[in-house]
Amino acid sequence: MINLIGKHEKDKRASRDAVALPLKDMMGKDESIVYVDCDLMGCINTKQLVAAYPERALQAGIAEANAAGVCAGLAATGKTVFMHTFGTFASRRIYDQIYMSAAYADLTVHVLASDAGVSAAFNGGTHMPLEDAAMYLSIPEATVFDPCDYAQLSSIMYQLPGVKKGVTFTRFVRKDIIQVYDDESTFEIGKGVVLHESENDVATIISSGIMLDEALKAYEALQAEGISVRVIDMFTWKPLDEELVIKAAKETGAIVTAENHNTCCGLGSVVANCLAKNCPTVQEFVGVQDLFGQVGPQSFLMDEYGLRAANIVEAVKKAIARK
Repeated sequence: MINLIGKHEKDKRASRDAVALPLKDMMGKDESIVYVDCDLMGCINTKQLVAAYPERALQAGIAEANAAGVCAGLAATGKTVFMHTFGTFASRRIYDQIYMSAAYADLTVHVLASDAGVSAAFNGGTHMPLEDAAMYLSIPEATVFDPCDYAQLSSIMYQLPGVKKGVTFTRFVRKDIIQVYDDESTFEIGKGVVLHESENDVATIISSGIMLDEALKAYEALQAEGISVRVIDMFTWKPLDEELVIKAAKETGAIVTAENHNTCCGLGSVVANCLAKNCPTVQEFVGVQDLFGQVGPQSFLMDEYGLRAANIVEAVKKAIARK
């Protein structure tokens, strides 16, 4: 069941609690669940897990690669393991350990990566993960998520213990996030969500994460101009909902992807790969255009990197013109 709010209003809650509170709830019901953090419990509000479950909420310190190895070892003993750190460290810093000690060894570790993309803001380029999902997309049998808000992140968290094959990677924003769905909404891993569609659609916008609200704004702007487009929330990047992508391509004839990530190897790329193999279609890519991160407020960075509704509108018009 999906209930779209779509009022473009910030959630009063910090989305990090959509990680911390489900974890606390699940750890109370399942003693196999273990949480490992890399000196960021204050940032993610998981100190409460240490108070409630001191033997299963572990502080690994600023030693992310070692923490990933510890997680793999815990998984090898039958534990359901969640690990959190900033997105840069959850990808570049620990990639070899996650790839070899967990994925290659057929062990499941649920990696939680906060401060996705430009939401790293004032932490700057060194802490700005614009390629994090790309690294996990290249891991065999991995599952990659880019949730848009509190309800979606919470829904994913509750489903993660049921993923028993491959590592998972969930990139998310810790706070100041737009509420897209109400809390009763539920989501199925690997299935995109169609938010707007009609028989007159001339293009499809496929988006996720913080870019989904921008996609909804773009939809409204295009509707005002008499241009009908489909909008899909593709919160699971891998496994991609290829059936939905192909259906949208066949029915609308043009695709625009919008992501808070580098366009050369993220959501746009997996969609393009699907289309190239199954239904070659005009496609435009909205996202970070092969650039490094920098310091600044998130609003500035979204303007700087072209991550706005106006950029999506422009891309849609360009895609339609190319049909």
